[in-house]
Amino acid sequence: MPVHAVDQLREILEYDTIAVVGASTTPGKAAHGVPQYLIDHGYTVIPVNPFADEVFGLEAYDSLEDVETEIDVVDVFRPSEETGPIVDAAIERDDVAAVWLQLGIRNDEAGERAEAAGKLFVQDKCIKVEHQRLMG
Repeated sequence: MPVHAVDQLREILEYDTIAVVGASTTPGKAAHGVPQYLIDHGYTVIPVNPFADEVFGLEAYDSLEDVETEIDVVDVFRPSEETGPIVDAAIERDDVAAVWLQLGIRNDEAGERAEAAGKLFVQDKCIKVEHQRLMG
């Protein structure tokens, strides 16, 4: 089952570097506001968006495979049906400790693969809401 125990959510929120897959350049979208919130709260955010050169003035990468710096958490803003390959790419990385699918996004099979690989996994929760609730 996905991680939802408060201590495990806190553990994920203690990490520093979050790759945001599907980070948006469009103000008003959750995929823009949530990563901006994370930046404002001291996280290092790595935008992953193949259709943007930069997001928040930060270099945007085409895929997780293209990110050369260390990633702690992969936060996903993509439709549920697109998350399997993203989760698999996160599993392939030794540095990734957790995969977080945003509110409304679920993939139980990918979650099982992530947990079997030793990754923490959260789905259908907003990282901003959980940060405000647990760390605020």
